[in-house]
Amino acid sequence: MNILIKKAKLEDAEAITEIYNQGIDERASTFETKQKIVEEITDGIKGQGERFPILTAHSEHNHLIGWASISSYSPRDVYKGVGVFSIYIRRGYRGKGIGKKLLQALTEEAERIGYWKLTSRILEFNAASRSLCISCGYREVGIYEKHSKLEGKWIDCVVVEKIIQKNIN
Repeated sequence: MNILIKKAKLEDAEAITEIYNQGIDERASTFETKQKIVEEITDGIKGQGERFPILTAHSEHNHLIGWASISSYSPRDVYKGVGVFSIYIRRGYRGKGIGKKLLQALTEEAERIGYWKLTSRILEFNAASRSLCISCGYREVGIYEKHSKLEGKWIDCVVVEKIIQKNIN
């Protein structure tokens, strides 16, 4: 499958919202429980700027099938080179290598911007996301035990990170 990766545009907000809400409904990718509305995602796209990109993956028919983003790890200046990434793939397109292309592109974008590390937290039972990160050179750092209570059940999450060697001085 040919995949085109590009920076998110305002017209992508509806599709990004739909994909994110799939992840919320499935309870396997995020601790978020409240459905997003298009206006929230639109605001995020408007505010992405250079430091916090949102990338989208499109099929050969220009159908938006995934997205990934970098957000702030901390407002403290000493962490300016650490970003937190998120990645979501549309149901029906998972397991086809789209996530890998998108995460590789996001990591390259982070390198270009000057990040020295990307990190994320993955729900411990989400084997697909953990495998994706490992295949892209991320390492599992450790486990946050009982990190959140989702629908009455304690959930652990795995911390992953990748050092971007080019930006380590």
